[in-house]
Amino acid sequence: MKSFIEYSSDTDFPIENLPYGVFTSPSNEQKHIGVAIGEWILDLNVISHLFNGDLLRDQQHVFKDEKLNSFMGLKKAYWSEARATIQNLLDVNNQTLQNDSQLRERAFVKQSEAKMHLPADIGDYTDFYSSIHHATNVGIMFRSKENALMPNWKYIPVGYHGRSSSIIVSGTPIRRPYGQTLPVEGAEPHFGPCRLMDFELEMACFVGGPPTKLGERVTAKQAEEHIFGFALMNDWSARDIQKWEYVPLGPFTAKNLGTTISPWVVTVDALRPYIVENYPQDPPPFPYLKHEDNFNFDIKLEVDLISEKSPVVTTISRSNYRFLYWTVKQQLAQQTITGCNLNPGDLLGSGTISGDTSDSYGSMLELSWKGTKPLRLKSGEERKFLQDGDTVILRGFCVNENGVRIGFGNCAGKLLPAVPFE
Repeated sequence: MKSFIEYSSDTDFPIENLPYGVFTSPSNEQKHIGVAIGEWILDLNVISHLFNGDLLRDQQHVFKDEKLNSFMGLKKAYWSEARATIQNLLDVNNQTLQNDSQLRERAFVKQSEAKMHLPADIGDYTDFYSSIHHATNVGIMFRSKENALMPNWKYIPVGYHGRSSSIIVSGTPIRRPYGQTLPVEGAEPHFGPCRLMDFELEMACFVGGPPTKLGERVTAKQAEEHIFGFALMNDWSARDIQKWEYVPLGPFTAKNLGTTISPWVVTVDALRPYIVENYPQDPPPFPYLKHEDNFNFDIKLEVDLISEKSPVVTTISRSNYRFLYWTVKQQLAQQTITGCNLNPGDLLGSGTISGDTSDSYGSMLELSWKGTKPLRLKSGEERKFLQDGDTVILRGFCVNENGVRIGFGNCAGKLLPAVPFE
């Protein structure tokens, strides 16, 4: 398949990808739903009348919304028909858009001229803790090598309910927070700016499908009907605040200061060619968490750090989504085992994704091993944790055996100084 829109071979957005996002443009301040293709955005609001397949001809209104929730709330078959329609319209052999100069001029917007927004109204957000290497590293640091994993870790996809109101789109700066910390064990706590600011390399899954009812469960075998697509996620973390506050109930203000996601949502259909074997699980999970098919993905993940003092970029981590112990199907099944209801646009965070080598860790906490092994940047500076002015950029992409590459764009944020507490 070849698109009549030309793009470079290293683009994140070939015709095989077609991720969804929400944008505004200089000529239109109303939010529109779009699809990324090369350096362009195809405005689905403008071409909504062309979704005339058996399923979508009566649902064209979802492409005129300002958020993806209504489209996400349709069934999986509708998503597949939409993807097929868009690919067909972009195909070099299709003249519908290609030869209609007026429609084409209205339908395509340069990404460089557009402003991206959150792709959906995120009603609820759950952050999991599903990377075995990350959980082991943190356990070794704060407990011991012999007790690295808590007894429940290999039985339950552990998670906590996060704060959806502070999820922000890539490019939005983040403020260093104030909070209580315990700089000296056994002494009185301290109140002031966070000293140990961190990023967390994660992936986010957007929930789709019709809403489930309170009391209704979704097993891992049924979960794919409710998995719309994926984005990159940086779950900013105030480590010193977290250490003091998390006992006994877990993360709170150390995490609610802001969570950055990339603006483009890559669908399961686009990721299907990059499925790999699930991470081996021992002991076997309970039946409600079992699914026989592979639903892990070979998504290469990278983290860049840029100091405000120098434009030189340092790639400080290279990891991979395939290192997750628990699949997103299992995460969703755990979310709903109590009968917790789901809504289109809900977000599931993977938890920090760390690999099995020291250069593949997904946080500064691990990369600097709790500050004992400072990272040296290409600018010559050192980092134990993030400093004010640092910009963190997450990137993710897949390449199959035929060299076809799809990506997620960037998930970027700059850390600003704390606002003085009056």
